[in-house]
Amino acid sequence: MTMDIDRRNFIRTTGALVAGAGLASRALALSAAGSGGAGRLVLPMNRNWRYSPKFTEQAHARDFDDSDFESIVIPHTNVRLPWHGFDDKAYEIISMYRRRFKLPREARGQHVFVDFEGAMTASTVWLNGTRLGEYKGGYTPFSFELTPHLDFEGENVLVIDLDSSERADIPPFGYEIDYLTFGGIYREVALRIVPANFIENISTRAKDVLSGKPSLELDCFLEHLEASSQGLTLELELFDAGRSIARTSTRVRDSQRSAEPVAERLHLEGLTGIRLWDLEHRNLYELRLRLLHEGKLIDEDHRRFGFREAQFTDHGFELNGKVIKLRGLDRHQTFPFVGQAMPARVQRRDAQILRQELKCNIVRTSHYPQSRHFLDACDELGLLVLEEIPGWQHIGDEAWKLVAIDNVRRMIRRDWNHPSIILWGVRINESKDDHDFYTRTNAVAHQLDPTRQTGGIRYFQESEFLEDVFTMNDFGFPLKPPNHPRYLNTEFVGHTYPTKTIDNVERLTEHTLRHARIHDQLASNPQYAGGIGWCAFDYNTHGDFGSGDRICYHGVTDIFREPKPAAGFYRSQCDPQEEVVLEPAFHWARGDESVGFSRAVVSSNCDHLKLYIAGELIAEADPDRHQFPNLRYAPFIIELQELFHRWGDLRLEGYIQGKQVITRNYSGRGVDQKFMLLADDTALVADGADATRVVMRVTDEFGAIRPFANDAIKLQLEGPGEIVGDNPFSLIGGTGAIWIRAKQQAGTLRLTAVHPRLGPQSVEFVVGAAPAEAV
Repeated sequence: MTMDIDRRNFIRTTGALVAGAGLASRALALSAAGSGGAGRLVLPMNRNWRYSPKFTEQAHARDFDDSDFESIVIPHTNVRLPWHGFDDKAYEIISMYRRRFKLPREARGQHVFVDFEGAMTASTVWLNGTRLGEYKGGYTPFSFELTPHLDFEGENVLVIDLDSSERADIPPFGYEIDYLTFGGIYREVALRIVPANFIENISTRAKDVLSGKPSLELDCFLEHLEASSQGLTLELELFDAGRSIARTSTRVRDSQRSAEPVAERLHLEGLTGIRLWDLEHRNLYELRLRLLHEGKLIDEDHRRFGFREAQFTDHGFELNGKVIKLRGLDRHQTFPFVGQAMPARVQRRDAQILRQELKCNIVRTSHYPQSRHFLDACDELGLLVLEEIPGWQHIGDEAWKLVAIDNVRRMIRRDWNHPSIILWGVRINESKDDHDFYTRTNAVAHQLDPTRQTGGIRYFQESEFLEDVFTMNDFGFPLKPPNHPRYLNTEFVGHTYPTKTIDNVERLTEHTLRHARIHDQLASNPQYAGGIGWCAFDYNTHGDFGSGDRICYHGVTDIFREPKPAAGFYRSQCDPQEEVVLEPAFHWARGDESVGFSRAVVSSNCDHLKLYIAGELIAEADPDRHQFPNLRYAPFIIELQELFHRWGDLRLEGYIQGKQVITRNYSGRGVDQKFMLLADDTALVADGADATRVVMRVTDEFGAIRPFANDAIKLQLEGPGEIVGDNPFSLIGGTGAIWIRAKQQAGTLRLTAVHPRLGPQSVEFVVGAAPAEAV
């Protein structure tokens, strides 16, 4: 088993450099069929698994008959669940996964590892009847070496006993937590076939990025499973959009067999024409690292990264020397029906919602490291990230702390090349002080990654400050003033004002205003680096939290990622050149507010609004600078008094510098008029895992959601796919969603959804063939 605890990294600095343009380019590709250079193969093994929710000791045997086990594809949840109102004990089980495989001929004479990106919570791995060990942790990657127990000629059987209970010896467990972890092998699995001396990891550090001639410092971690003799060389090549722009090489120091990887350092100096990574220009570079023995390629790996400088200062957060006020939301990576077991497309979609629909510039991965696909999308979209270790308030014994410290190592070593990540969270969320423990987590983070600052999410300002940035959950209003020069608010509103899409107008409006008030105060003082609100999406939780149905309704969107009015406030904070936004913080109804509708709150980046009822101009308004003097785009608050004698359709017109730029209409009739079926994507891949969300909405004649529509929608799917979700599906707040997952056959899918009064709607999907897995 490969472990990251107590790694000893021996840094060797070298110097040769060749920089310039016109060097030959080389395609670097990954596919489901496998990847890697000579001497290395990375072979995904996500299909053809067998699964049982019951533990059977006999299933460890190589010749066990698993024909009664369910055939499944990874990512996988150990139990499908309703979207709310379920018992978490249903998934807190010990289940079993079995995978048969034969090795390719190229594996002979090589070392073979199995790499798990995430399995919840404790994984005991067996190969051909031999127990290899147990890994404790559900959010960080782990590997086992298979080589000594492999049959290189015949069939092998990999078995995982997966304990998804809330074990007190594994973070975040030990007391109580306000979220659910679910179960299953919910992230991808692969075989990695490498030579005895191979590239174990790569860490990039861009330097002097504002000088016009930045440099790149790189540590290549080499694993020496056998003694390395003379003749090993490392070659580094840098690519910009597939074009080679610089290269260097160095001789590798001879090494004895080592249990820990040894770091070799390379440099690229005086680079020209480098384009920086920032929120608007997500310039990403790729490097290729080749390990040669006497000129022959024996291993190759590559990484993607960006040139940028990010730091928190006493006047806020700076990216490439420019102060940026941070505005974001916390994200749980859980979904209805399958918990955390969603594929790359769905994980990436969350980043798109946060950046493109909610207009956030930062997200916190509360309260654990999240999918690499989500982080890749953050790099590509310009969404900054605060990533933190698993935990929630509780600190366990010394063995528990060692697992948490190892989580720091694994999180950083997995993600240290993402330009979007600007801060490591190295403290258990909202825990009490523990000087020795947090001295160690900070030391590990700084030793592994001296380029990034650390933070630690706390709930009291008197907390001992051991990190670089004071990260604070503050649910009061007004907020506490910053008590340290580098200060970031990391949670607010949230549990103090849970709000459902079916709540009345007063609550929906107040929920919106509470987020606006906080961001207005954050904008008032440059020492507030910004704020990350609690939270982006409603999420499942334990019975002693939430609203009594196993959901915390703390999000600015619901659990299906459908927006509440508060989402409109976040959306309205973008520059109108990006998008003109006009979002009312209410649904149009005269009697859903106490006494009657009398105050219209609208989130918009316009500078003037006109409000019409039944075609008659009733009011004009400018942004409320009195209540929100610091926001660039303050909400509009229009006092309408009573409207008993004025009712009809509502029309809102938005103006910028005297020009009408947007119009929104809302029916005053109170009638459900349209049924809509909206798919995030209409093209899928037939790998058995690929999936996309399909939203169902009931609207008025203008397309505005009818929030009290709760009809049962009957669903029918034709073709090689499956519905992930309830069928029939009862709308909540006039909306809801299911996911369509492709099976392993190419073809066409047709989903038909039938509303009991408004009739059917359909959407088609093209499912393209997926490459076969090589093992």
